[in-house]
Amino acid sequence: MPVIRHLRSGEGWARALTLIVLVVGAVLMTAPLLWMISSSLKLEQRVFTFPPRLIPNPIRLANYVDAMTYKPFHIYLKNTTVIVLLREVAIVLTSSFCAYGFARVRFRGRDFWFSVVLATMMVPYVVLMVPSFVIFSRLKWIDTFLPLTVPFFFGGGAFNIFLLRQFFRTIPEELADAARIDGCNDFAIYARIMMPLAKPALTTVVIFAFIDGWNDFIGPLLYLNSPDKFPVSVGLATFRSVMYTRWDLLMAASTAMTLPIVIVFFMAQRYFVQGVVLTGLKG
Repeated sequence: MPVIRHLRSGEGWARALTLIVLVVGAVLMTAPLLWMISSSLKLEQRVFTFPPRLIPNPIRLANYVDAMTYKPFHIYLKNTTVIVLLREVAIVLTSSFCAYGFARVRFRGRDFWFSVVLATMMVPYVVLMVPSFVIFSRLKWIDTFLPLTVPFFFGGGAFNIFLLRQFFRTIPEELADAARIDGCNDFAIYARIMMPLAKPALTTVVIFAFIDGWNDFIGPLLYLNSPDKFPVSVGLATFRSVMYTRWDLLMAASTAMTLPIVIVFFMAQRYFVQGVVLTGLKG
């Protein structure tokens, strides 16, 4: 009776409808992932059977071994690791440094230039592809990792600057004033006070940078020509061909390459949520 009485109220029906929408949305969002994992464990001839079976019979774990040896995935994984690590270092260092300048250093036109930085987020990446390719080809950087890493040493991205700036503005100014009394300059305050306190926001930036670097497909496809320099994202595309595609091995390789992103997110989930929440406390 209390449950029925609660449902009869407008609040009860609203909560029930919200729960239904969330459940349906969760099912729709997880369905492709479940299908990928299920297909990675099926025999090749049973991947597209209808009606589809979520639980494979038989379960073929050898697909993962075959997928890792069907293509030189150890080379793809090494290339991806190098690119991602360089991008992580560049983004964390340069974006935090720029964010500290916009948050704490007073200079003429600070708000204007910060608005210009934010305005760059509205420029689609496809608009910059041709001029970027022309610049890197003139520098003879094509078929190297330089176009995929060097640009991130110049600011680290407008979104990362915005995220860290918002977090730096939540740190009390009294801490910086006390450090200045002790003889610290802005560089020392940035390195010894701001960066240790910004661990949640930095973790958020690291996660975003890792996901973007790991999943980047357009950049490597545009600038890399040699197969021995392909990252994982482009390496997965080599499973497909005009004549024949091993869908079972492609799904197994895709599942295996998704695991690092899932592991990184769950290991840093607490800092990620904390960083996203705290960066919105102060404008």
